[in-house]
Amino acid sequence: MSGPSNYQPKSAFGKWMHERLPIMEMVQGSLLDFPTPKNLNYWWTFGGILAVMLVAQLITGIILAMHYTPHVSMAFDSVEHIMRDVNSGWLLRYLHANGASMFFMAVYIHIFRGMYYGSYKAPREVLWMIGVLIYLVMMATAFMGYVLPWGQMSFWGAKVITNLFSAIPFVGESVTTWLWGGYSVDNPTLNRFFSLHYLLPFVLAGLVGLHIWALHVPGNGNPTGVNVKGSQDTVPFHPYYTMKDGFAIVVFMILFSAFTFFAPNYLGHAINYLPADPLVTPAHIVPEWYYLPFYAILRAIPDKLGGVVAMFGSILILFFLPWLDTSRVRSGTYRPIFKQFFWVFAIVCVALGYLGSKPAEGAYVFWSRILTAYYFIHFIVILPLLGLLESPKPLPPSISDSVLAKKKPLAPAE
Repeated sequence: MSGPSNYQPKSAFGKWMHERLPIMEMVQGSLLDFPTPKNLNYWWTFGGILAVMLVAQLITGIILAMHYTPHVSMAFDSVEHIMRDVNSGWLLRYLHANGASMFFMAVYIHIFRGMYYGSYKAPREVLWMIGVLIYLVMMATAFMGYVLPWGQMSFWGAKVITNLFSAIPFVGESVTTWLWGGYSVDNPTLNRFFSLHYLLPFVLAGLVGLHIWALHVPGNGNPTGVNVKGSQDTVPFHPYYTMKDGFAIVVFMILFSAFTFFAPNYLGHAINYLPADPLVTPAHIVPEWYYLPFYAILRAIPDKLGGVVAMFGSILILFFLPWLDTSRVRSGTYRPIFKQFFWVFAIVCVALGYLGSKPAEGAYVFWSRILTAYYFIHFIVILPLLGLLESPKPLPPSISDSVLAKKKPLAPAE
């Protein structure tokens, strides 16, 4: 749903181009004049933040690839060469490494915002599913990127995660051998991961474009969850939200810069500064922080195949969220019981992340199993029942009434 464009070419070249390829009219209608709900809060700015982070990762990644050598005997040294000998190489690497963490931090906030405000509900189901697909591609891209420095955690992380595919019945061993490019994690594995890590960000960019297109068909959701009722409920995206997003991006960049310049290795693992050694297994193999909740779910199941199914199922279940949530009210603002369960679910996800960082023993495994069970119960049991049993608060008649806080009788929830 692009807005009515006011673009009028003024130069002779502009008129000539407009008659042949009206790209500026499309840009103005889709990005500048696009009608946007007037009540969007700062949680909606993370979409713009993610777009900026994607561009930053693409630029820094392309430059780093110019100096990286994807060979097991030279990969670790090539990273050290980037850090020590390439002009501003240390900055590029720290921007790229910490950029991945900032990317995931923003995407988790973006996902939880969507879950709280019901951004997955009709008519935005396809928009949500494309977003989940983007998340899966992000996870694959980041995992392959973490392997490239070929340090101890890189090597053993690759060995542990790729070996999970061997649990798949009938084809598991063949899939694992294909991923490795042989019968162990070695040079063919590194080459494949480097190639895919370079390719997948461009696939990601294409999916983001599709995500934005899917957003423009029904338009933005909003904190009240009520449908837009005419131009009185909207404002042009520019200048209102370009300024708001711009401010949020600057604040986020300050946080990004703080990690990059003052704590560049805080979110990483010190053991990865040791070259990969297949003969020395680290005492505690742990993935990057943004994988930890799923790592806890994997280890919570005593059976290898069951753990793999649970881990991938915990992500794939998000595809079905538009149909698992049976409530007709979108926004959690007007769902008092859902709001409580939402925050319990958020705490469970954080707790699973903490448990994923701990050794797979004793109480850590016990609580991982309890919280893993709750994770799936939230989607399969709690959300469907809430939609049937919960009595939502009355909804405002329109976005404008909500914004202006007019004292009008509220419409009952449907």
